[in-house]
Amino acid sequence: MEDAGEASTNSLLKDECYTDFLSEEFDVKTYTAQAIHHAVIAEQLAKLAQGISQLDKELHSQVVARHEDLLAQATGIESLEGVLQMMQTRISALQAAVDRIRAKIVDPYNKIVARITQLARLQVACDLLRRIIRILYLSKRLQVQLQGGSRELTKAAQSLNELDYLSQGVDLSGIEVIENDLLLISRARLEVENQAKRLLEQGTEIQNPTQVGTALQVFYNLGTLRETISSVVGGYRTTIQDNIASALDIKGLTQPTNPRGAPGRAVLPTPGGSAAFRAALWTNLEKLMDQICAACRQVQHLQKVLMKKRDPVTHVCFIDEIIKDGQPDILYTFWNDVTNSLSEQFHKATEASSFLKQAFEGEYPKLLRLYNELWRRLQQYSDSLHGALMSSGGMDITLDISTSETDGLDLFTHGKQDYNPEKALKDSLQPYEAAYLSKSLSRLFDPINLVFPMGGRNPPSNDELDSIIKTISSELNVAAIDPNLALAVAKNAAKTVQLFCVKSEQLLCTQGDASQVIGPLTEGQRRNIAVVNSLYRLQQAVAKAVQVLMSNAVQPLLQSVSDSIEAIIITLHQEDFSGQVSSPDKPDVPCSLYMKELQGFISRVMSDYFRHFQCVDFIYESCESIAQRAIELFVRHASLLRPLGEGGKMRLAADFAQMEMAVAPMCRRVSDLGKPYRMLRSFRPLLFQTSNLICSSPAVGELIPFSTLLHFLFSRAPPELKSPHQRTEWSVARYSQWLDDHPSERDRLALIRGSLEAYVQSVRARQGKEFAPIYPIMLQLLQRASSA
Repeated sequence: MEDAGEASTNSLLKDECYTDFLSEEFDVKTYTAQAIHHAVIAEQLAKLAQGISQLDKELHSQVVARHEDLLAQATGIESLEGVLQMMQTRISALQAAVDRIRAKIVDPYNKIVARITQLARLQVACDLLRRIIRILYLSKRLQVQLQGGSRELTKAAQSLNELDYLSQGVDLSGIEVIENDLLLISRARLEVENQAKRLLEQGTEIQNPTQVGTALQVFYNLGTLRETISSVVGGYRTTIQDNIASALDIKGLTQPTNPRGAPGRAVLPTPGGSAAFRAALWTNLEKLMDQICAACRQVQHLQKVLMKKRDPVTHVCFIDEIIKDGQPDILYTFWNDVTNSLSEQFHKATEASSFLKQAFEGEYPKLLRLYNELWRRLQQYSDSLHGALMSSGGMDITLDISTSETDGLDLFTHGKQDYNPEKALKDSLQPYEAAYLSKSLSRLFDPINLVFPMGGRNPPSNDELDSIIKTISSELNVAAIDPNLALAVAKNAAKTVQLFCVKSEQLLCTQGDASQVIGPLTEGQRRNIAVVNSLYRLQQAVAKAVQVLMSNAVQPLLQSVSDSIEAIIITLHQEDFSGQVSSPDKPDVPCSLYMKELQGFISRVMSDYFRHFQCVDFIYESCESIAQRAIELFVRHASLLRPLGEGGKMRLAADFAQMEMAVAPMCRRVSDLGKPYRMLRSFRPLLFQTSNLICSSPAVGELIPFSTLLHFLFSRAPPELKSPHQRTEWSVARYSQWLDDHPSERDRLALIRGSLEAYVQSVRARQGKEFAPIYPIMLQLLQRASSA
């Protein structure tokens, strides 16, 4: 039966009439429309009725066949309904429990949220109240500080800085209790900034590190240090640029000095080659160099104070605040801008005016001298600036004057070791130097070409040779202002001498009549003699000019060595020569420290510097004067030593012997030094002689000046008999300089006489009964010196 039912079902499903009903996309309206369209409605209805009947039968057969399973399913459904009912009950109970929990949590939560909001608002209100209270307090303190003037300026800036901090992140507008204070604070900030700017300008102008440090501290406290420094340096830069443009303004240089001419008379511009134009140009350039020097000094001073100044609270160095984040220091930036402005403005001006170009090319040494003078002044100021700050450091507690890593560094190369500021300055002169050297060579060649005409057979006359020599000397003398220029012109002079030699060689007679020795002088021999004589005169003149040039080139090094020797010798006053002999049998006479330093310095200088010169005789001649000066200074300062004990005399005598060894590397023989050497040898025995024997020594007056011996006798006098520099309250270095400035014995003896007279007055003032035993001996020697 089941097989028959399955067969009828399959046949029903396979019937084409019923396949449309199995499709998932079956649409009743579409099916009905198709049936109506094909006009088979009755047939379709019959088939549908038959299909429904067949399905009913099939359903009935299925129910009959599986009624037990269906009953079991119905019973399971009833059990499921019971389970679902129980679940519904439990869900309702859970929902009620959740509602009760929600009721217990939501209210406390809402209360907590409200309290938190209240607490946050209370905290904001308390913070605002604290700020207001602090602002009111600081406002009152600020008013008091403003009344204190510049002394309280840094404290006022600190108060303003704290007030700015209190105002950050909050809106204080609309709070009536501090409205007036906020207005006062804004006005006070402007007033403090203006006072600090005036203080900074005044301090940099008069080079006062205390004022500059105070102003910088104010701007640091205000938080505007970097911006202020940039503004100040930018102002200097703009001023320099305007000064350069004004100095090179061709209209200003060519306008007449008296623009008001006679009525009806036209005023013509001054020609560029006139003396008035040149004078105005060089006057402007001198003023420009003064202005650049003044501005650079102010920036140098500003940077040096920045390098030394530290905030007393954070201990931050101000220069670190300026150059942080890789920014270059202010002096490097300023100097770079100044040198670039010089190059650009000079190039622009000379391109626009041939008058300026001719002036710079024709008088280049004059322009170079201005540049060298500017650089020398800047270097001198840079060297003296550190000492000035050190001397003022004790008076200004806000300046950190302790030795730091910035000491000893060139201010221009601080942080830029590969930067050459002098070269950067002179780069703007390169075009004019090349043009000047070209014209210089032309000026040197012109007289030679003139005295050696084409086809000429005679050597130049004495007058013509003098003209050539004067031209060479003139060019060398003009170029002597700068070593590099002098070297370049010397090369031109060498080319000139070479040209002279070539021209002279062309005049030489090399035929048979030049070598005959039987008859009188031939014309060729006379011409050869004249050529040799002219070459000899040229050689002597050029050698003399070269000698002067060599001396000028070596002079700076010689002066530096001489100054260093004097600085070492003067340190002998820092050693103690008042001691007695340690052991009568074996006296201890070691070499003094200053003498060891002097010997080491002279030996090092001769080996490191002068050894590289090939002109040995010239170097010895130049160094002899330094050695003579060193001996004179040594004897001078040895005579000024006070007090001088027996042990000190022994050590000083050893130093006299060591002095000969110290100056020996500077000369071929020490005896070649002449009178200073003889004075050194003559003074040493006097250390151990009695005062009477010293005065009767034949070396006194002839080898040893009376003033030097009188200085030595002061060491044997009591402290009441003061030396001349002690009476005038001078340092030994200052007194030594005074002696250099007054070489006359008359002036020196007059000062010594003043010391003796002051001693006499002091003895009479205290009603003393007798003078020191050394006094009559010194007075007798003084009278002898005066009569001599």
